[in-house]
Amino acid sequence: MENNSGNAFDTKLFKRLLKYTNPYKKTFYFVGFAAIALSGLGVLRPYLLKLTIDKGITQNDADSLVFYVSSMLVVLIFEVIFQFSFIFYANWLGQEVIRDIRVKLYKHMMNFKKQYFDNSSVGRLVTRAVSDIETIASIFSQGLFMIISDLLKMLVVLVFMFWQSWQLTLLVLTVLPFIIYATRVFQKKMKIAFEEVRTQVSNLNSYVQEHLTGMKIVQIFNREEEEYERFKDINRKHRKGWIKTVWYNAIFFPIAEMSTSITIGLIVWFGGLRVVESDTLSLGIIVMFIELAQMLFRPLRQIADKFNSLQMGMVAANRVFKILDTDSQIENTGTLVPKKLKGHIVFEEVRFSYIPDEEILKGISFEVQPGETVAIVGATGAGKSTVINLLSRFYEIDSGTIRVDGEELNDYEITALRSQIAVVLQDVFLFADSILNNITLNKERITEEQVIAAAKEIGVHEFITTLPNSYHYNVKERGVMLSSGQRQLIAFLRAYVSNPSVLVLDEATSSVDSYSEQLIQEATDKLTKSRTSIVIAHRLATIKNADKIIVMDLGKIVETGTHSELLKKESGYYKNLYEAQFQHEEVN
Repeated sequence: MENNSGNAFDTKLFKRLLKYTNPYKKTFYFVGFAAIALSGLGVLRPYLLKLTIDKGITQNDADSLVFYVSSMLVVLIFEVIFQFSFIFYANWLGQEVIRDIRVKLYKHMMNFKKQYFDNSSVGRLVTRAVSDIETIASIFSQGLFMIISDLLKMLVVLVFMFWQSWQLTLLVLTVLPFIIYATRVFQKKMKIAFEEVRTQVSNLNSYVQEHLTGMKIVQIFNREEEEYERFKDINRKHRKGWIKTVWYNAIFFPIAEMSTSITIGLIVWFGGLRVVESDTLSLGIIVMFIELAQMLFRPLRQIADKFNSLQMGMVAANRVFKILDTDSQIENTGTLVPKKLKGHIVFEEVRFSYIPDEEILKGISFEVQPGETVAIVGATGAGKSTVINLLSRFYEIDSGTIRVDGEELNDYEITALRSQIAVVLQDVFLFADSILNNITLNKERITEEQVIAAAKEIGVHEFITTLPNSYHYNVKERGVMLSSGQRQLIAFLRAYVSNPSVLVLDEATSSVDSYSEQLIQEATDKLTKSRTSIVIAHRLATIKNADKIIVMDLGKIVETGTHSELLKKESGYYKNLYEAQFQHEEVN
């Protein structure tokens, strides 16, 4: 979607946004009706004021005075009722619309490829999903309906003014083109200014989110002062963006106020002369026209302000729709939904690159038999973890074929495929929730009793029960209340209770202590029994007894065999790796 920041209004974008009001048509039409009613009632009050002056006060008629004042009170009561209904339901509609958009956006983002998140700032995505969508609500609460109401009121006022006195109306209209022109210029300038504001808000959110998350690194390397200065610079740009909007407001609104005052002066001067010289106008009409002129210009000034809200909402909607229009999803056209996989995995000449023309996997081929434990080893950047990402379909391969149980990977429905594969990563992510919910991920089919039984089987139960509230202990954001070893144990138990057909351990023991490693090794023995397992590890304990070891280097498979077979190869890659990294563990 193109960003036409120079245009005051994007009709195509607005029509798309209005489609989200379709489920709430009754409310939409009621708010529209309330806007029409308010425009009619708004004109009725000045007219009753005119009659009060001309037929009540000027003619000393007490009965007429009481009648017209009472009528004004009744009109005022109806105005209050419709004003309340208008504001409440306009805001209600806005909240319903943004709820629907936010749900759709979040669902859309959850299906993005990992590659999208690799290249996108989390802070910007948070801004889109939270503050930008909240801003869209202002289109309905402060923008669209308010502008329609004000435009209707202005139209009704103009028609009524011509009916009452075309001379005074033409006098008022001499000033109106100037205000309309100023409003139009103001709208265009504010559209560009708000684009800049939203960009700076996004940058600010992104920076704060990233650096609060990485605060430990900032403090370890004494980067507080430097990062503080960078924050001040970003904050300064944010302030500059807002100051520009304040500048335009400071220019426009005094001009609009001055124009209103000039118009009222012209009405009093011209109308007063007619009253004194020819008696063609009444005092009531002059007072009424002063009120009507303010009713005509006040909405015009407010329209400019409300147009700001509308434009901010449109800018936010443009940003949100850009994400909704992003086609970065794994194609889920598979129809196979197996209850259980045998775990026969075949890679045939698989090539893959994260960046075009920079291959990570260069035509690798291997086979994993059902129930077999296969270890993949190699230096950092060899492509080991990439193999796992492709098996789980987080990324699409460039060429080649991956088969599971004789069927191509793309023939499986993604959710069904991933539910059969459990992955334990080196960097464990835990949510700010209880240990129990982090293990079950709120799956109702997994009960607390099943979790406790599984924890006892792999020897984790004792560690969990030493924590306050046991399985209901809140680990806080990213599991900061637990050590890296403890987080790893929780992740292992999470994989264990899901009862996968294929188990993947991606360097799952590289950052744990000896005691945690012993517990994980016990769990590994239980999990890998009669189950296809792929282990990416540096530690001897997790690969020594593997049925097959695949050695990778620079995206290629350089050796394949058992631990003992590979050690027999003179000057073999695995043997050199073993002697350099693993021999001291064997001695221990």
